[in-house]
Amino acid sequence: MEKTLIIFKPDSLENKKIGESLRRFEEEGFDICACKMVQLNEKILHEHYAHIKHISVFPSIVNYMSSRPVIIMVLQGKDAIQRVRDLLGPTDSAIAPKGTIRGDLGTDKTRNIAHASDSPENAEIEIKRFFAFDELFEV
Repeated sequence: MEKTLIIFKPDSLENKKIGESLRRFEEEGFDICACKMVQLNEKILHEHYAHIKHISVFPSIVNYMSSRPVIIMVLQGKDAIQRVRDLLGPTDSAIAPKGTIRGDLGTDKTRNIAHASDSPENAEIEIKRFFAFDELFEV
């Protein structure tokens, strides 16, 4: 069983879209292994988004992601990383197909409901970044 990290972004809380998104993940058979609400700060965001620090919109992403608390969870299931990304759809909600979470619930490339790990290596790093070992549960 594979694990992946999900961050429900500020727009999903603001627009009350977490329940609908989570329902879709649960209906696909994913189990929740960890879940918490946190206020992300600049330090953790610079670490998490280090791979895009060079782009011009980076400061606005940091401002947006720290604008209100987020919900972070770990989902587990067969081929979880790819299947979660398929359910979410492309990063840009404006071009994401209807039927995907971003296509149905997101707004644009930033206000796109959720972040999801993109590889097994990054999932491992991201899970360790946001959860201590004793915050993860086997279900």
